[in-house]
Amino acid sequence: MNKLFPVLAVIVAGMFAYAPVMIANAPYESTMGLVQKIFYFHVPAAMTMFASAFVCGVASAVYLFRRQPQADRVALAAAELASLFGVIVLISGPLWARKAWGVWWDWDARLTSTLVLWLIFQAYLLLRRYGGPGSDRLAAAVALFGMANVPFVYWSVEFWRTLHPKTSVLPSLQPGMREPLWFCVTAFLGLYVLMLAARARLERRRSELEELYLALDE
Repeated sequence: MNKLFPVLAVIVAGMFAYAPVMIANAPYESTMGLVQKIFYFHVPAAMTMFASAFVCGVASAVYLFRRQPQADRVALAAAELASLFGVIVLISGPLWARKAWGVWWDWDARLTSTLVLWLIFQAYLLLRRYGGPGSDRLAAAVALFGMANVPFVYWSVEFWRTLHPKTSVLPSLQPGMREPLWFCVTAFLGLYVLMLAARARLERRRSELEELYLALDE
């Protein structure tokens, strides 16, 4: 990963630089107009949040059952990134909703469950920070719960009446909108991989530094 990191960073930077061009050239949605283009930012952020929740959950499961420190570091990094991309989702969503629905927020199933998912990862991070001995294992269990919540968030629009569009929207996008969306999704996921690798490496360095301090104290 150390050798691939600079190459991937250049590719991702180029994709983010070109993404506004693709978004600007995408056709306008007939009812919402320009504001609908938040879609190309909101949806990739949501997908990245979901991906990070799964990474955190899987890494937490590995840590719980195999006690691998590296898995715990990846889980912590993924939880922080799920929180970060969740903030993007929860800010960009209301900006779009105000124009589309006439309200900033509605307590429907998709919006509420997304907020709950974000709060789960806030609980994870608070446990890691202030939970004391054994908090890593308790936080790992919370991460598993967060991962299990992702399919519920995704499918909530299919089981309840909500203002939020259903899951059938993405497959039915017209060609001029489909390419910019998946380009932005790829850019966001590439950025996520870079950030996850960098944050996990930083956590490993921090652990090594703590071990050196403990060795000096002894």
